[in-house]
Amino acid sequence: MTPLWTPSPARAAGTHLTAFARAAAAAAGRPLDDYWALHAWSVAEPDAFWQTCLRESGLPYRGAAGAPAHDDAPMPDTRWFAGVTVNYAEALLAGRGAAEDAPAIVATNEAAEDRVISRADLRLGVGRAAAALARDGIGIGDTVAAFVANVPEAVILHLACAARGAIFSSCSPDFGADAAYARFHQIAPKLLLASSSYPYNGRRFETGAVVADLAARLPGSPRIVVLGEAIAGLDAVAWADWLPGSSSPLAAAPLPFDHPLAVLYSSGTTGLPKALVHRAGGVLLKHHTELRLHGDIGPGDRLLYFTTCGWMMWNWLVSALAEGAAIVLYDGSPSHPTLDVLWDAVDRLQVTHFGTSARFIHGCRAAGLVPSRSHRFAPLRTIFSTGSPLARTGFEWVYREVKTDVHLASISGGTDIVGCFMLGVPTEPVYAGEIQAPGLGVDLAAFDEEGRPVTGRPGELVCRQPLPSMPLRFWGDADGSRYRAAYFERYPGVWRHGDLIEITAHRGIVVYGRSDATLNPGGVRIGTAEIYRPLETMPEIVEGLAVGRREGDDEVIWLFVVLRAGLTLDDALVARIQRTIRTEESPRHVPRRILQVSELPRTRSGKSMEIAVTQLVNGRPVPNRMVVANPASLDEIEAAVRGSDTLPPAN
Repeated sequence: MTPLWTPSPARAAGTHLTAFARAAAAAAGRPLDDYWALHAWSVAEPDAFWQTCLRESGLPYRGAAGAPAHDDAPMPDTRWFAGVTVNYAEALLAGRGAAEDAPAIVATNEAAEDRVISRADLRLGVGRAAAALARDGIGIGDTVAAFVANVPEAVILHLACAARGAIFSSCSPDFGADAAYARFHQIAPKLLLASSSYPYNGRRFETGAVVADLAARLPGSPRIVVLGEAIAGLDAVAWADWLPGSSSPLAAAPLPFDHPLAVLYSSGTTGLPKALVHRAGGVLLKHHTELRLHGDIGPGDRLLYFTTCGWMMWNWLVSALAEGAAIVLYDGSPSHPTLDVLWDAVDRLQVTHFGTSARFIHGCRAAGLVPSRSHRFAPLRTIFSTGSPLARTGFEWVYREVKTDVHLASISGGTDIVGCFMLGVPTEPVYAGEIQAPGLGVDLAAFDEEGRPVTGRPGELVCRQPLPSMPLRFWGDADGSRYRAAYFERYPGVWRHGDLIEITAHRGIVVYGRSDATLNPGGVRIGTAEIYRPLETMPEIVEGLAVGRREGDDEVIWLFVVLRAGLTLDDALVARIQRTIRTEESPRHVPRRILQVSELPRTRSGKSMEIAVTQLVNGRPVPNRMVVANPASLDEIEAAVRGSDTLPPAN
């Protein structure tokens, strides 16, 4: 394979990764001449690697950094950096010594209304919010929830909680009351911050009824603070009135490395969302390796990641403050008034690092967008993509239509570790359709069903050594049984993540989708991404979703497709889809049924819901429709399934 991009020697030499490799070589006592040597050392000598990471991080930690990085307890009971204290808020506000008048947050929206908050003003805002929390008796170990749009106040409250040792949790205001309650009632927050409205697709959506319902149902009658207009009939205080007029300088509490920072949630597709408790020091250190070393983010940079407060990428974005970068918060739709709106923001705001979803990139390609014609993107060095596998055509589109000299870093991990298992490497070449490498410190492998590592064919994504950002615990899981069942039942002592991946001959990684959505026609395992890749070559198709339907002792593939506007799925197009899949993959990959729908069901973080659709095509209900961002799509699929059962197979 020919790489799509290779960094120039000068660019590679100037990266933060190269500088770290010199320090790592000193710690290792031998040269570490390239990324693969550095990665091999990081997993062969994890204690030395993580100690070096902490020492070289610039994070304001205190204590015995020379002590072992973690104890001898196996996953998931591993504890990190005993004796070391750190405060997440202090680290982000310090920002590697960034100037106080430098931008910390740039907030924007669909209407291109930009608001800049300096580091000095952010520190003052966090100090006032921390004082308000103290006045309300909220401190170490207490929980605070935010039902908020992607606005600076969400960041301010998060950092205020971290400064005081309180535990923060958030979701976006497009969640319904049931979905928000399913998350927040587990942690019984003492305070709820809620947006009274949010913008999307040129409209403003009121959330008053949802907030009132949620507030009435949450245990313990939390204090309610409202962003925006007052909500009629709700006993609440406005954000501006909740904050004191002034406060003393912020004094962030020094806390143990493993102190709880935040609770994030699984999607809850098949049951109650898992409430994952993440540790402050672990998040800081893992995000440091991902943002600074893999992403090459540092002082003076600007990171825009399109996300909401309900997706782990929001937490990842916020952590970039610790690297001295400014973060760009975008509130609204990624396609209103046009698909250019995010590209406009990247250009206008001089963004150096832009993060988005594979779905957005594929959508821009399908729409024939050519951003380079109307935008300069002069400072843009890196584009991140995550949320689903980025197909070869997505890679090729970025280099052809956006910018030729850019590091396209496809990254993949999960809410489970609030970070990445594999991601980009700024000193290595980029190959179409592949994630570049396992992350530093990540002992990644693809396991077969007997637990043996395999290369060149799909296997289960596993991690054979602990990471500092693995959850401290599940909320309410006193004996840890749910935690162990989630990740360690299949391969004892090894983290099984639930993704199907292939490690290629040159050590890149191809993601095939969730292993619990793996297709098995004729007993042959097929990752759903193997179906989607051929579809990327067909201009008629916007996106597809493949699932397995049981028929006797076998399973057949059903494919749902969304077509370009104005097109209808006819026999000729069905035949073309089948032929393309058969030619580019194999006869076993060809779907038995192909059905057209107007949209695919998605979680509120934008991921397609293959498991939910699998349940529908097999006659089983979807138990938690409240987690679906567009529940009408499930009704459409149910109707399509009922209608298709009276028709002969597509092939």
